Amino acid sequence: MAYHILLVDDAPELRRMVGELLEGAGYAVTLAADCAQARRAWTESQPDAALLDVMLPDGDGFSLLEELRRVENCVPVLFLSARDEDEARLRGLGLGADDYITKPFLPQELLLRLAAVLRRVYGAGAGEVLRLGAAEVHWGTGTVRRPGGGEVALTAKEYALLKKLAANRGNIVTIDALCQALWEGPMVGYENTLMVHIRRLREKLETDPSHPQYLLTVRGLGYRLAQEERP
Repeated sequence: MAYHILLVDDAPELRRMVGELLEGAGYAVTLAADCAQARRAWTESQPDAALLDVMLPDGDGFSLLEELRRVENCVPVLFLSARDEDEARLRGLGLGADDYITKPFLPQELLLRLAAVLRRVYGAGAGEVLRLGAAEVHWGTGTVRRPGGGEVALTAKEYALLKKLAANRGNIVTIDALCQALWEGPMVGYENTLMVHIRRLREKLETDPSHPQYLLTVRGLGYRLAQEERP
């Protein structure tokens, strides 16, 4: 399953060229020309990464990044900008951008730097697999495979959530710890949203999501990813 990239730039020709470049490299792409379109696409399309211009007609990329980070903290963001001064680059990186690429850039450079960020953020190589009964989680592609059930993609939130649980497999991970892995700022008010992500993960991982065998609730504490039973 291809990574989904959100490209935000107000220049139609650059948007077209970079969009075609990304699609040619195997990515799924959503295009946005301004902050308003970017906000809508960020929520509706749930991208795996975003490429943001700094100067946009209805705002600036720095403010947009801060806003998007409050909604989705774990999705990597790279700036594409004609502003090559050190101050702009440092500001973007200081706000949490994963890379800052100045225009004009070589197409291959963009692809290499995007791929490097995706590997760093999403971690494992394509061959690494988490097995949960009949389900296989392929970290490199962010997909779940089941016998006879085809392949289903994990969202960025589901991926980050499962990574956190898998890193602590067999142990309880508190609600606060899971929320901190997914969102910035105070954790108040996120518990119900976390429960929604847990439910959707179970639908992708479990044979019977209403009676989970692996993604278990520990009431009053948090969640636990059960160890594989040995014969």
